[in-house]
Amino acid sequence: MKLVTTGIDALPGVIVEQGAMRYTVRLRIPAGVITPAQMKKIADLAVEFGTGMLHLTTRQTVEIPHVTEEDVPALKLALEENGTPIGAEHETVVNITACPGIERCRLANVDSLAIAMEIDRKYFGREMPVKTRVAVSACPNACVSERLCEVGVTGLLKPIRHPEYCTGCGTCVEYCKEDALDVINGVIILNPDKCIRCGACVHSCPYGVITAGEPWYQITFGGKRGRHPKLGRHIIIVSGMQTALQVVDILMYRIYRHATYGTLLGDQVDDVYEGILLQEIKKKIPPEYIVSEW
Repeated sequence: MKLVTTGIDALPGVIVEQGAMRYTVRLRIPAGVITPAQMKKIADLAVEFGTGMLHLTTRQTVEIPHVTEEDVPALKLALEENGTPIGAEHETVVNITACPGIERCRLANVDSLAIAMEIDRKYFGREMPVKTRVAVSACPNACVSERLCEVGVTGLLKPIRHPEYCTGCGTCVEYCKEDALDVINGVIILNPDKCIRCGACVHSCPYGVITAGEPWYQITFGGKRGRHPKLGRHIIIVSGMQTALQVVDILMYRIYRHATYGTLLGDQVDDVYEGILLQEIKKKIPPEYIVSEW
């Protein structure tokens, strides 16, 4: 529960602590990306306004604990000057999280950081009926647990095999964690019912004879953490980053306009809700961008 005090209660990233009249100040750090200079300044501010301790959160941001109410305004100004302003909490869109994506990860299928930064630019801090978490993972390994968020985006790749060039070395079979590949008579065979389009076979083929087309984006909705976690429901798979962002726009509008206060979004989504969402999306997304074949 947040303490209501003049000025402080208007800052959703300022959280009252248990016991003594102190506050934890949560920062806005989209996708957890920060420069060394910014980090050094945050450390200095933790010494100046807190007790010299920092907390690295599960949502890729930083908290400065034990700040007095009198120091919050000055800390707020210093954080803004540092490019790491006060973050968000409660019924808002909180820090957008993402894995490193194609910039650094050899298993990545999409530019997760670019997607996260765009979502942050449009929605961070927006007041909503429910706390809204958004996460972007560049592959189904789900390093940022995107399916446990209210809105999740996962990057996929459909493998395209070229049997005429395959040596049957079995490297892709070794890397496939879904047992979707096998070597039969020296030829790699794919079981499409087991394949989850993770792209591991594409990335691991030493000869480049397993390729992929344009990345796909799986969108999930209504996940939740907490004492009764729930995976978000698969809503749709689309092609093109801009199309994925358009779907996110539709889902965020649905939360803003129709979600119910006082109940986690994951507890509001059922089969009917899912069907309504899919209808809304299909009305606005051109069919050529909707992936119908799995």
